[in-house]
Amino acid sequence: MADNVLKLGVPAGSLQEATAELMKKAGYTIKFQSRSYYPEIDDPEISCLLIRAQEMARYVEQGVLDAGITGHDWIAEYEADIHEVCELVFSKVSRRPVRWVLCVPNNSPIQSVKDLEGKRIATEAVGLTKRYLAKHGVTAHVEFSWGATEVKPPVLADAIVEVTETGSSLRANNLRILDEVLQSTTRLIANKAAYSDPWKRQKIDNMALMLKACLAAEGKVGIMMNVRRSDLPKVLRELPALQTPTVSSLSDPDWVDVNTIVNESFVRVIVPQLKAAGARGIVEYQITKIID
Repeated sequence: MADNVLKLGVPAGSLQEATAELMKKAGYTIKFQSRSYYPEIDDPEISCLLIRAQEMARYVEQGVLDAGITGHDWIAEYEADIHEVCELVFSKVSRRPVRWVLCVPNNSPIQSVKDLEGKRIATEAVGLTKRYLAKHGVTAHVEFSWGATEVKPPVLADAIVEVTETGSSLRANNLRILDEVLQSTTRLIANKAAYSDPWKRQKIDNMALMLKACLAAEGKVGIMMNVRRSDLPKVLRELPALQTPTVSSLSDPDWVDVNTIVNESFVRVIVPQLKAAGARGIVEYQITKIID
């Protein structure tokens, strides 16, 4: 049993709490200790290491970690040779992909990437930026930014390539977007040798299944109701479903139970329609996981 331990990288920083929240929904409770980079997890077959998302893919590729959670952007930045197990669309603010964008000051004369020939660009994603410029046939000086990248133009840089979710920080710093360099979502990744090990692969795949099930359930609720058999066709016409609604017989042969899953935002619209169509005893309940 001593060899059956999965070394899992947990992203430190902006994704840390979002990752812990998602893991908890999936059934894994992670506890972070002050000043410790080794979080506790309630699974004796998993050992966690807290590490920056920017470095995750490199350490997974090297086998220091068997698996980890990081962004597609950092996999691409280092061109890491890893196995992508699954996509997990979540981030620190929203459930949308983040965007790496090319920006300049609002009053800059630069209007396109072609105007950056010979200019200075600051970014944390140096590799991504250089490959983007090469694709457009542009030669520019790309320098690594240690942070606060938005404040560098126009004094310290002519342009930046920066990650954004909402664009609010860019607008606050009087920057405009010239182009999108890359869209990125979070990924569960694995070391290729580790993923070829049957035990580790099963452990990683089980984790992926539960994480994806939690994300699939977000924004969804279950609805169940009693319906007279004579009203069933009318009720079913009103009822969009994730899959075909489940219809079950009740002790009264004239009535059935109908159970389905809908978007939570649609409940306020559909419940009055269901009641008008003859549904009774309508109950809404929370969905925590959906497994296809």
